[in-house]
Amino acid sequence: GLVIDGRTLSLILQGGLEEKFLALARLCRSVLCCRSTPLQKSMVVRLVRRRLRAMTLAIGDGANDVSMIQAADVGIGISGQEGMQAVMASDFAISRFKHLKKLLLVHGHWCYARLAKMVIYFFYKNVSYVNLLFWYQFFCGFSGSTMIDYWQMIFFNLFFTSVPPILFGVLDKDVSAETLLGLPELYKNGK
Repeated sequence: GLVIDGRTLSLILQGGLEEKFLALARLCRSVLCCRSTPLQKSMVVRLVRRRLRAMTLAIGDGANDVSMIQAADVGIGISGQEGMQAVMASDFAISRFKHLKKLLLVHGHWCYARLAKMVIYFFYKNVSYVNLLFWYQFFCGFSGSTMIDYWQMIFFNLFFTSVPPILFGVLDKDVSAETLLGLPELYKNGK
């Protein structure tokens, strides 16, 4: 692991040593930046995103972590004694740090699988609807008349756009939570 303080981090970020810092950080399993300013935290996240082209996750519990959370691809706020600023700026909120494992391995896997299925579903729904209207135009001589009443079209979109996501969100769990926690390597299958 690599532990770096705020003074050393400012020398790295201002002295043009970002490449050497990233090369050293890539050799480590974990990197801990302590006693750093909010600007330094966000600069490190941006540096990793820009140079390594990696997906970043930032976890914070206070107002000093807001810029870091917003700079990351995924931001997680921990509600605690320092206030709710980090939670309000984050994508996901947890009450304790110990819930992070379940959030990433279980709910992250389920969310990824559900989103992939729903994107395919929405393409299918829209293609079938547009295809229906396209072939109708051949029968009406391309007059521009509508095949479906506006109220029916509104209810079609309302039903087929709202009900399936709710059902997928509640019922679709391809692997149980116990299995996902027991086999963390299943998280890589989604990639």
